[in-house]
Amino acid sequence: MRKVEVVPHNPQWRDAFVKEKQHILQALGNNVVAIHHIGSPAIPHIYAKPIIDLLVEVKAIAKTDQCNLSMIALGYEAMGEFGIPSRRYFRKNNTAGVRTHHVHAFEVGKPEVEKHLAFRDYMIAHLEDAQEYSKLKRELARKYPYDIDSYMDGKHGFIQQMNEKAAKWRELQKTS
Repeated sequence: MRKVEVVPHNPQWRDAFVKEKQHILQALGNNVVAIHHIGSPAIPHIYAKPIIDLLVEVKAIAKTDQCNLSMIALGYEAMGEFGIPSRRYFRKNNTAGVRTHHVHAFEVGKPEVEKHLAFRDYMIAHLEDAQEYSKLKRELARKYPYDIDSYMDGKHGFIQQMNEKAAKWRELQKTS
């Protein structure tokens, strides 16, 4: 059973992202269009689960499946869509069995890409909302220390609300 742990932001998460990005570029090859740092570790000044989330935009999602062995060689577990249509999901643990990385691959232009990037950028630009999110995550981790599903369910409504704000904010950014 995994403990739900949120910790203060660690500036080294950015370096860990940059390092892992290079490995993933090699594993997925010329199908990769871009790799983004997403999730709470990509948002400065907030608490987060210490797991590096990478969003990979690819030209063809089916070609990602052909790279499963390369991802497995990097220590990832290939999970397929894992509940989200048109996504390829990979997760990685360290030698002690502690989760360290998540990779979410989508084809360029899929709405999930824009949603993740808008959420991240909105939170970076709106410290008050980011701090509210940070507080919620700490409360949920205390309340559900060994129940990741309840922790995730507890964040769902807030994330939906922030996704709506982020989408509107992103549209305003495009027109200004």
